[in-house]
Amino acid sequence: MQKITPHLWFNTEAKAAAEFYTSLFPNSKITSATTIHNTPSGDCDIMSFNLSGYSFMAISAGPLFKFNPSISFFVNFDPSRDKNATGNLNKLWNSLSAGGTALMPLQEYPFSKHYGWIQDKYGLTWQLMLTNPAGEERPFIIPSLMFTGDITGKADEAIDFYVSTFENSERGMSAPYPPGAAPEKDAKLMFAEFMLEKQWFTAMDSGHRHQFGFNEAISLMVTCDTQEEIDYYSEKLSAVPEAEQCGWLKDQYGVSWQIVPSIMNEMMKSGTPEQINRVTQAFLKMKKFDIAKLKQAYEQK
Repeated sequence: MQKITPHLWFNTEAKAAAEFYTSLFPNSKITSATTIHNTPSGDCDIMSFNLSGYSFMAISAGPLFKFNPSISFFVNFDPSRDKNATGNLNKLWNSLSAGGTALMPLQEYPFSKHYGWIQDKYGLTWQLMLTNPAGEERPFIIPSLMFTGDITGKADEAIDFYVSTFENSERGMSAPYPPGAAPEKDAKLMFAEFMLEKQWFTAMDSGHRHQFGFNEAISLMVTCDTQEEIDYYSEKLSAVPEAEQCGWLKDQYGVSWQIVPSIMNEMMKSGTPEQINRVTQAFLKMKKFDIAKLKQAYEQK
């Protein structure tokens, strides 16, 4: 089971977006669809879906947050594993480009013979890359964090913090900006890879002063089996007490996380409408999730 799952916040489009993405990526499917009622945002659709073996969650919860490129998703096309890697990359690029905007045009760059960065019609951003078949094998989809604004220069420090927080974690390759290469003097890390709970991520310092940064539109959901796990990750990651609500928190770099019990996912999938409503009303009152209280609400007679 994937320990850390990207969670996408949409206004009203979670269901349509899940259907759109699963229609584009190979071997993909929607794994669950639930509607929760009587929340501060009204009725909310919650979608779980899998893209080529990588799990996502999405919610329709109103126009509070908008996607931006501070968190994007690499899609790696490896010619050693896919004989039509270039053609499949071009096909996905064309599909994601419909109604979208190219942030970096699809072309050859020093780091890849075929690469492009696209913002799709929902605002989500994807980095499509033809990888070097001689390099170390990487997953098809990898989340990428870009440190910009006031936290430019903090990417390397953040990687060390995340690797120290999660088990089954390690640093991968790391490439600092060459002297004079970064437009912004605070930018230090041009690109780096790191693994958390056996899942790969990438990070970089932005070389430009972008007018965006991390927000709740994309959060990283950590699924926990025990209350001890919930307590541990909540204590380690939370750096903004006022942001704590319903398992959500923000770390010292502004990245949003959700620390959630695995049992709640089963409750929401298999519960009756009455049980789901009771659990929903219970967790809406919580900052940090309390498994015992969720069970009590679910099992109430």
